[in-house]
Amino acid sequence: MDFLSAAIDMMMHIDRTMLQFIEQHGAWIYVLLVTIIFAETGLVFASLLPGDSLLFVAGAICAMGKMDLPLLMLLLTTAAIVGDAVNYSVGRWFGQALIRRTKLVNPARLAYTQGFFDRYGGQTIIIARFLPIARTMAPFVAGFAKMDPKKFFLFNFSGGILWVVSLTAAGYWFGNLPFVRDNLTAVILGIIIVSLLPGVIAVLRARFSKSKAT
Repeated sequence: MDFLSAAIDMMMHIDRTMLQFIEQHGAWIYVLLVTIIFAETGLVFASLLPGDSLLFVAGAICAMGKMDLPLLMLLLTTAAIVGDAVNYSVGRWFGQALIRRTKLVNPARLAYTQGFFDRYGGQTIIIARFLPIARTMAPFVAGFAKMDPKKFFLFNFSGGILWVVSLTAAGYWFGNLPFVRDNLTAVILGIIIVSLLPGVIAVLRARFSKSKAT
């Protein structure tokens, strides 16, 4: 329970955590952020990392002069693209074995993301960038479904740029406005809620459809 409360506290106060890390470790903040973004997009079991709010807060900290925005965008975009590529490769070559022999792939999250693919096709790679859980599962499902590598690369490349640049730029431009800065915890909570909302709606629809069918 202490670990859970600590994790929640860290997610709700990412700004404070990141600033403390910068004070203690300086430029190593770039390594930390690259690792987190790569893990969330590249490791099928790391779907609960705070990608959206992390990017927004990182952009806001760039506006304080604590990090360089172009460098941050370049590094994190690269991490996001490489992460999806790794996840796609794992799904393509080892997907069946992971699903059958391990518990790394959550069946509910797999089904949820497959629903997005059925609805939006390859564009899911871009749309999922902005959706927790689906962001991690989408490249794995694409690989598992043997999506054309060239088509995947196109969506992966454009989606990675759009996700990182839009959220870090939003943090840079709006994160240090007095109202946003004074209510940053509420803003982070709002980002988390908005990003989770499509998944919640999808789950509720599925349950409603199932109960209606029975």
